[in-house]
Amino acid sequence: MSRHIPILVNEVIAALQADAPGTTRLIDGTVGGGGHSFALLEAGIDALLACDRDANAIEIARQRLAGFHDRVYFYRGSYVDMQDAARDLGWQTVDAILLDLGLSSMQIDDPARGFSFRFDAPLDMRFDRDAAGYTAGDLVNGLATEELADLFFRYGEERHSHRIAREISRQRPITSTRILAEVIADAVPAAAKRKSRVHPATKVFQALRIAVNQELDAVKKVLPIAVDLLRPGGRLAVITFHSLEDRLVKQAFKLLSTSVVAPPGMASLEERRACVKLVNRKPVIPDPAEVNANPRSRSAKLRVVERL
Repeated sequence: MSRHIPILVNEVIAALQADAPGTTRLIDGTVGGGGHSFALLEAGIDALLACDRDANAIEIARQRLAGFHDRVYFYRGSYVDMQDAARDLGWQTVDAILLDLGLSSMQIDDPARGFSFRFDAPLDMRFDRDAAGYTAGDLVNGLATEELADLFFRYGEERHSHRIAREISRQRPITSTRILAEVIADAVPAAAKRKSRVHPATKVFQALRIAVNQELDAVKKVLPIAVDLLRPGGRLAVITFHSLEDRLVKQAFKLLSTSVVAPPGMASLEERRACVKLVNRKPVIPDPAEVNANPRSRSAKLRVVERL
């Protein structure tokens, strides 16, 4: 299994002021393999709360961060619940929060998880395999054709969603990642496959993973929760890996950083005070050297806000 390679590490340390005096408590909402947490603790963070829905990720992070002893606390659960987890520690506010929304290499490269079509595996794709809820197989074999097509288009921005959904419906039941990838590849027009640089199943697998884990709903919920937990001057950094996530984060940060003042005669307009300021107006992206060393970083974007 691949060791998780944290992305934009130096940029995250700088953005969260992890090496500056006064930044003492930090939440890593998606600890994964612990790469970012390790670097942040080395940079000088006094105490870190590491959250993840994936039990395997928590165990790997425990091992990787064991040398930091009682400076690290672990919470197995969604980052949406970070406020409760922090307050269980007596933390009413924190100095910095990191959300790395990407799927880690260790999850992609674990054949049993079903995240990748490079392996023949059950259609699972759940981050938390102990939780109740549907799997990718439940969706693939249970949704109506039009529901599948809508899912593939909405969460994968797949242009051939209807063709793919019809072929899946015709071939059901589909029991493994490899069979699903082959069915998708057969459904996509040959001309489209020749033009594309990625496997024809890539967007469909992304859509299924997002739907299974309700990822976009979680992103919408967590951003105001995270901002509310920050002290004045505290910072929130979010790393995204596809346009759907990045669009949500960009729009939320714009809303939270914009004040609305009712002009005279328009008292009915709902006024709103900005609660954050944008630290970087354009997202920070990996430099060519990082992309060359870690191709999975190529689509990463880092956005940062500071609590007013």
